[in-house]
Amino acid sequence: MAAAEQTLTRETAFAELAAEAAVCTRCRLAQGRTQVVFGSGDPSADLIFVGEAPGFHEDKQGFPFVGQAGKLLDELLAGIGLTREAVFVANVLKCRPPGNRDPMPDEIEACESILFRQVALIEPRVIATLGNFATKLLSGRPDGITRVHGRPQEARIGERSVMLYPVFHPAAALYTPAMRKTLEEDFSRLPALLDGCNDGMVPASSGGAALSEVAPALSNEQLDLF
Repeated sequence: MAAAEQTLTRETAFAELAAEAAVCTRCRLAQGRTQVVFGSGDPSADLIFVGEAPGFHEDKQGFPFVGQAGKLLDELLAGIGLTREAVFVANVLKCRPPGNRDPMPDEIEACESILFRQVALIEPRVIATLGNFATKLLSGRPDGITRVHGRPQEARIGERSVMLYPVFHPAAALYTPAMRKTLEEDFSRLPALLDGCNDGMVPASSGGAALSEVAPALSNEQLDLF
């Protein structure tokens, strides 16, 4: 199949998946949403970022990672020569949980197939999980983001084996400015991972702020980011 035909087929399938997601009523979250937040960016990107779920502003605007956390994500991408248009950004859940609470198991079960199909269509080389929730869910391991950030690991998403790269959620740096340096360091390894260089497989140093150093100032909601 010619490259142009492959691209057209992928874009068509992606548009069909987005239309399906837009009218999804598989779980209770459909009752309270303003709109489905399907994701945005390049449907043939080598790099996908996956967060937990839409928040208030995402639900209103229909796009993932808007507001201050989204602005920081844009800055971190610019720091490694990328833009939102060159990657794909999504969440595990496509609808906002009430009050930004944690997703429930049945909500994840109802929604995760959309993410798996996104991954299958995009065929990324790397999936960067943003924060604790997405990292634990997609890795299938109990280790929190503080322990595994910046350390690539093989994972299976749906029927596809991918390189998973956990990083802190950008909002962590809004609550704790010291986290920005850690985020920048972790993001700086992404180009090597995307190029398939061995240097990108070197475990990250523990130079960033430890959870014990920042936890006293954080609420329970904020700790979910770590």
